[in-house]
Amino acid sequence: MKALVNTPEGLVVKSVPDPVPAPDQALVAVRAFSVNRGELALLAARTADWRPGQDIAGVVVEPAADGTGPAAGARVAALAPDSGWAELAAVPTSRLAELPDEVGIEQAAALPLAGRTALNTIRLGGSLLGRNVLVTGATGGVGEFQVQLAVLSGARVTAVARLDAQPRLTRLGAASVVPATAEADGPYDLITESTGGRSLRDAIATAAPGATVVVLGSTSGEKSAIDVYDFIGHEGVRLVNYMSYADPSPISADLLLLLELVATNRLETELGFRAGWTEIDAALDGLRNRKFRGKAVLTIE
Repeated sequence: MKALVNTPEGLVVKSVPDPVPAPDQALVAVRAFSVNRGELALLAARTADWRPGQDIAGVVVEPAADGTGPAAGARVAALAPDSGWAELAAVPTSRLAELPDEVGIEQAAALPLAGRTALNTIRLGGSLLGRNVLVTGATGGVGEFQVQLAVLSGARVTAVARLDAQPRLTRLGAASVVPATAEADGPYDLITESTGGRSLRDAIATAAPGATVVVLGSTSGEKSAIDVYDFIGHEGVRLVNYMSYADPSPISADLLLLLELVATNRLETELGFRAGWTEIDAALDGLRNRKFRGKAVLTIE
């Protein structure tokens, strides 16, 4: 089969051996995959013929030998451990879910990592009915899902984003959009903070006493200088780190929930970049330089 392989010269399409599934793995013919910001750093660090790719969607060509998971011919989305940017992928059935008829392959490919990150960071806020939520980085793949899921939970959401994104974020349910965290009013009961640097410090300044601040990224590339005195007036604020790879929630169940929300038009995916998989360099450049909002999805013929 053909697969994207990372080398010192960059990503190249190579012929590699077909995967041999373990008993608990289904063999999936990949039809689409999406790229995530975290993969930019991994591609820079892992250049010795590393096989990238987590977010995939396609068709089961060989069901798992142990009898778990969908049958052959089923359309699925999966959060593969790696090696998903290829014509075939062997995926544990605990990491995939069958698509409802209403969900397209490209929609599904945009969901796994970003959707699951959004779902579980919003869950960290507990009951949000009638609560105030602040989402930084709201135009990113994770941020847009966080806004929608918080609104579905009954929260009043403030989104931090460029003001040209206001019409879309308002349509997705955000009550207000501000261009910087420092301009958010608060107080907020849950803050999802993915920008880092000054934004994290400003986020704490908007937190209600006892609020939860979920730290899940640092897209600014800056360290945040905070100390105990920043919590005066915000006593009891809980800083919680979220790392997607350490999330213990069942992946298959999370994917099923997200897919059902998409199928019933309660969760929307924005595909900011769509192309064939030979355009992977353009997708990565657009992601790196913020040339589009939402997700980049590439298809395999």
